[in-house]
Amino acid sequence: MVFYLPESVETAAGLDELTPRQIVTELDKHVVGQPEAKRSVAVALRNRIRRQKLSAELAEEILPKNIIMIGPTGVGKTEIARRLARLANSPFLKVEASRFTEVGYVGRDVESMVRDLVEISIDMVREEKLEEVAEKAEQNAEERLLDLLLPPLPPPRGDHSSTEEDERHREQFQRTREKLRAQLREGKLDDRQVEVDVRERSFPSFEIISSQGIEEMDINIKDMLPGLFGQRTKKRRMRVGEAMDYLIQEEENKLIDMDQVTRTAVERAEQSGIIFIDEIDKIAGRERGHGPDVSREGVQRDILPIVEGTTVNTRYGMVRTDHILFVAAGAFHVSKPSDLIPELQGRFPIRVELHTLTVDDFIRILTEPKSALVKQYAALLETEGIKLSFSDEALEEVARFAAVVNEQTENIGARRLHTIMEKLLDEISFEGPDLKKKIVRIEAEYVRKQLADIVKDQDLSRYIL
Repeated sequence: MVFYLPESVETAAGLDELTPRQIVTELDKHVVGQPEAKRSVAVALRNRIRRQKLSAELAEEILPKNIIMIGPTGVGKTEIARRLARLANSPFLKVEASRFTEVGYVGRDVESMVRDLVEISIDMVREEKLEEVAEKAEQNAEERLLDLLLPPLPPPRGDHSSTEEDERHREQFQRTREKLRAQLREGKLDDRQVEVDVRERSFPSFEIISSQGIEEMDINIKDMLPGLFGQRTKKRRMRVGEAMDYLIQEEENKLIDMDQVTRTAVERAEQSGIIFIDEIDKIAGRERGHGPDVSREGVQRDILPIVEGTTVNTRYGMVRTDHILFVAAGAFHVSKPSDLIPELQGRFPIRVELHTLTVDDFIRILTEPKSALVKQYAALLETEGIKLSFSDEALEEVARFAAVVNEQTENIGARRLHTIMEKLLDEISFEGPDLKKKIVRIEAEYVRKQLADIVKDQDLSRYIL
């Protein structure tokens, strides 16, 4: 189920060594159950690694095997795809199919998903480059800040009489500069004021209206007219601490080659990008010729070339979608995968069914993942000195209540645990800072007492989402 924290996992550097079995093991740390879905995505990822080792001519012919996940909400579809992308250090985008409309209708154009993926890839590569230049940028910013605090000496005069005196001045200047450097690194100068040349960012405000929609008019005006905007500077007084942060950012931008970042990012999006299309079942079904469903099949036909492999125009150039991995997902309560148009079905050759979560699954979700709910609440309350723990019987009761409410109302899978736990710990969370007893153990009886009402009252339980 959905437990997402930014802890680091294996990245692309060690991806070559990851077998499908190891990929599944890595996914098991965050997602409970669903072995079939994990096997499918593990094989898809491993095939990408295998493809990279082939000759360019053969690799071009091997297309990714797109996956469609079928299962109710809250069972881990999105999280499996997201964790897979983090594991592979791949650009990952999640979109809802229901957000798109057929060309000619008001709504988002399906090609925007590729543009968004490229933007995510740009951010990823830029962050990596920032880490590479961080140390050099900090050194450059420190030198610039020292120049502001202690302006450099003028160049030496040409006559020989002043040579010794100049040398003494320079030695004294150097000693003073090193003292300032030490104070700067210790934070002793953070409150001192300095004047920094800051680039003005005031751009004219205007819009371009087009019948094709704002996304089609993705034009970078600043690039077209570089002399018109933004190169003027003005003096601004700020604290040394703020000035250091600003200068580091400015130096990082100087050290990063954005053309190279763009090239790398576009290639990464094309070769290893993953697009997760959720709610694909919402656009399944044939036309009825009226009402809000009129563009369903049209959206499918618009998505088809993206999944098949086409070239999309973005602000960073043309981007091919042939080797992007598409993972679609839907509950398919009302419709079924066969209701999709045949051409689109053929582009998702791998189908996996995710199972409804049981009481045992809920117990595992509460305790096993790295960022399990029980661990989250324990860590939150520990910030106020409260030691929170659960008995095994209490966890079983929480899982049972979640399963019962899912059965009696809408089944929202493991998301039910979030609100069940919030209801259970409401009193402790509210009274936490004032509790005299700092060791709290949750027993089964306390769980039954706190949660009994939501099962008895059908109307109330409908609001526990």
